[in-house]
Amino acid sequence: MTRTYKATGINLKGMPLGEADRLLTILTPEYGLVRAVAPGARKYKSQLRGKSELFQVNQLLIAKGQTLDKITQADTIRSYPGLSRDLGKLASGQYLAELVLGLALREISQRELYELLNEHLRRLDNLSESTIPYLAQAVFHLLAIAGVAPQVKACCLSKKSLQPNFSQPNWEIGFSFHGGGIVARELMKEGKINARIGAVELALLQQLGEKSLPQPQREDINGAWIKVERVLRYYAQYQITRPIRSAALIQL
Repeated sequence: MTRTYKATGINLKGMPLGEADRLLTILTPEYGLVRAVAPGARKYKSQLRGKSELFQVNQLLIAKGQTLDKITQADTIRSYPGLSRDLGKLASGQYLAELVLGLALREISQRELYELLNEHLRRLDNLSESTIPYLAQAVFHLLAIAGVAPQVKACCLSKKSLQPNFSQPNWEIGFSFHGGGIVARELMKEGKINARIGAVELALLQQLGEKSLPQPQREDINGAWIKVERVLRYYAQYQITRPIRSAALIQL
């Protein structure tokens, strides 16, 4: 007898399977990552066609299979239409999906990760300004909930607190992927430094753990956000040991 189970899930990845099916990778709060076949989803009149699209959130009934599970019923409960109407938003959503695919676990509850991803997709969906700051904070939050956020309050080598120095021109510190965060200026030669960041970038990094997005009033803030996103992206890629390919489509 076929065993079935219920789950709520958001589609993070899809690929063609056979002549008309679609293989989905779905993040569920109950079971973590699930791979399941949406039978006939590529047929024009299929009831699963729209429900198998990226970022659709569905209530699912899934039949357990020997090799692949199969979706037998799907009812959409949420979607993010704004993402599909804007290339920058869509690329940002795909970026976050790739990161979550690298962070999420299978066959274990991932409720916090699921809820956090949906929250940041909702923010992107409603956004009317640059996606870069919101993307940077989303990456930081997702890394934090997975337990691999970089250390941004204290030097990862000396463990001493570091504060941005705005009074000294060209002040900078290091950022080490292997060390797991920021490195004090005087210790930059002692460890492998992957990036250098200035006072504005450090100030932004130190506020990303908050719920709301920091809104500093500085003339050079756009360039700083771009650098923060890039540093966090490369650090995230180091953690998940794979490139985030959608980043190439982000509009800076």
